[in-house]
Amino acid sequence: MLSAKNKTRPGRDKTLADIVLVDPLPRTLDLIMDPPTRARFERLGELVISEDRPMPDETVERLLPDTVLVIGQTALPKARLDRAPKLRAIFNVETNFLPNIDYAACQSRGIWVLSPASAFAAPVAEAALGMAIDLARGITTADRAMRAGTEAYGLAGNTETFRFAGSTVGLIGFGDLGREFRRLIMPFDNKVLVHDPWLPDEIIRRHHAEPVGLDDLLRRARVVLIFATVTSDNQGFLGAREFALIQPGSAVLLMSRAGVVDFPAFLDAVRRGHIRAATDVFPEEPVPADDPVRRIPGLLLSAHRTGGTEDALHAVGRMTVADAELILRGLPPQLCRRADPGIAERLRSKPIAIT
Repeated sequence: MLSAKNKTRPGRDKTLADIVLVDPLPRTLDLIMDPPTRARFERLGELVISEDRPMPDETVERLLPDTVLVIGQTALPKARLDRAPKLRAIFNVETNFLPNIDYAACQSRGIWVLSPASAFAAPVAEAALGMAIDLARGITTADRAMRAGTEAYGLAGNTETFRFAGSTVGLIGFGDLGREFRRLIMPFDNKVLVHDPWLPDEIIRRHHAEPVGLDDLLRRARVVLIFATVTSDNQGFLGAREFALIQPGSAVLLMSRAGVVDFPAFLDAVRRGHIRAATDVFPEEPVPADDPVRRIPGLLLSAHRTGGTEDALHAVGRMTVADAELILRGLPPQLCRRADPGIAERLRSKPIAIT
């Protein structure tokens, strides 16, 4: 169902002809905006909203000449951009830059392509810390043993555990999520190794971490957190060889995208007892009920839920609206991340399924 709302911007006497095309699935406006943010959003222009299905192509084509903002994952190749002379910004509120936009054309025309993805950094980092401590101390394993009547007490119950505090931590990927995780663990006095080939060493050192090669990180870290975004360059780059480099009994957490690992090799390393692991992401989501991943001991499972908190989703809306207000005033955005064409065209994240 399409809906439209006509709004007059303060200081003007007539209804705006400028269109804000709202095509946000798999998000919805109620999901990402609290009432005050929604009220601000509705003052940006004439909203045309499609939330029960992706906006039909014929509607997009009809609206493009008067569209100033696009909120969502609408396909915008060069041919469509040519028909959108007023377009000022595109906000991907699913928070993945998808290969359905001509990013270079947007950059050359001064069209901002933005994502409020950093809204999810804090809740994912918080969950990753909890899961890392769980794996190190065997919390879930001990719970399962006690429920089965096979528990051991005291030192005997800790023969395969280690302290997270003071352990060497390796972060693969050091974007918003990696940096937030590094901030959270400051009190634990960990030595932190970082591998991120997209960053200069100076940025990593600024966060009190040591830049290292991938193999060095895998050999030295007792806790390995995979925060890397999947690209055309690194799909499946963590495979059997890489997992074999990790110290036996170490904890490995997959928190970004399943596509960065050879998932069968990852599961095999857990199944053999070489590593203990946690994953919040899977090659197929929802995970089928009969998937063997559900029955692997030593694997802590999370159903792609670590970032999906109400406050994080509302932050997506607030960041989007705040930057949209700035852009319509002729000012640059301050909260959302801009898509760099050279990077965005290499990203291989899958869109979230629309159910």
